[in-house]
Amino acid sequence: MLKLGRKWSEKLEFGIFTLPVLICIAVAFYIPFAMTIRYSLTKWNGISKDPAFIGLDNFKQIFMGDPNFSSSAWFTIKYAVLYIVLVNVLAILLALVLDMKLRTTTWLRAAFFVPYILSLVIVGFIWKFIFMQGFESLGASTGWGIFGWSWLGEPGLAFVSVLLVSIWQSIGFYLVIYIAGLQSVPDDLKEAATVDGAGPIRRFFSVTLPLLAPSITISVFMALTNSIKVFDVILSLTGGGPGGTTYSIAYDIYRDTFQNNLYGYGTAKALILFVAVLIITVIQLTIFKRREVEA
Repeated sequence: MLKLGRKWSEKLEFGIFTLPVLICIAVAFYIPFAMTIRYSLTKWNGISKDPAFIGLDNFKQIFMGDPNFSSSAWFTIKYAVLYIVLVNVLAILLALVLDMKLRTTTWLRAAFFVPYILSLVIVGFIWKFIFMQGFESLGASTGWGIFGWSWLGEPGLAFVSVLLVSIWQSIGFYLVIYIAGLQSVPDDLKEAATVDGAGPIRRFFSVTLPLLAPSITISVFMALTNSIKVFDVILSLTGGGPGGTTYSIAYDIYRDTFQNNLYGYGTAKALILFVAVLIITVIQLTIFKRREVEA
């Protein structure tokens, strides 16, 4: 009886301490998510008290008759693929350099990480000034034609601008992850590979890279989720222009919901984005975790 009473008291104590957390999670996530599902099935302008229930019409219109959604989805896919590959490759290369014992290693690490502290909205406005006025001054002083290009006025260059600014701002975060991964690689394995006659490139691909698998999993996961949800840098840098060619899915949702007052329609798009991110991240984590075990 004494043991049974102690177990009940422990469960009660556990429930008392976890109940506030569960309530906060429900208020912050589960209840809004349920409301999102409800509003995605309605036609609502965000003002009227009684949204009109229309069933799956919003989803039918999104997949069958919304060119903005298809173009923004294609932009997001291109951006995500290039961002994931470039930011991880560059971060690994920089981590290899900064993992060496150089006099300026500490300062260089700080210099690469500082942009990540800044908000992407602020970074977007800074680079907008650089592209529009800074490059003009550099072109006048150097005579280089690259500074005279319309970096935010042409669709291809605007896409490249968004991609480069995003990588510049966030590469410090991935750099820290990879440096931590490199420092966890045992030195005796590198020395053994050197004794066996392996050169630097061979050591990297045969020893270092397989042991970086956990860091790669984390970095690719973060890069994937961040790139699919890209919004703030587009808002501040290009505003979706020129001519809507830099609309991402998140920006298209923002435009429909808060600019066009199509709250039900925008909520349906947000739900589709949530499901897409969930499925893609589960697949990515499953594949990479399996490779970690094999490595």
